[in-house]
Amino acid sequence: MDAAISDILLYNNLNAALLKDHWSQTCVWEDQMAESVYKIIELVGTSPDSWEKAAKVAVDRAAESLRDLRVAEVVEMDMVLENGEIKAYRAKVKVSFKFEGKN
Repeated sequence: MDAAISDILLYNNLNAALLKDHWSQTCVWEDQMAESVYKIIELVGTSPDSWEKAAKVAVDRAAESLRDLRVAEVVEMDMVLENGEIKAYRAKVKVSFKFEGKN
């Protein structure tokens, strides 16, 4: 099996498991949390190695400047090609964090 296809299949299986876990946790969080507001931003991470590493780059970078990160969702994946060869994997990630406003 081609490595890129294998990565896509692995990603799909991982994403399905993460979404199932995310929604089950969301139900618990909603029961336990007071009213809150969350901001969602979109980031694009890149990696020469894989989509997973590209997504991790985006989340790691967000964690350097944002507090209270809650959920990260990979919403799109693509590749940068050069002369028919994969040069980079890119992952568009939505990241949510608790919005801190004036009380």
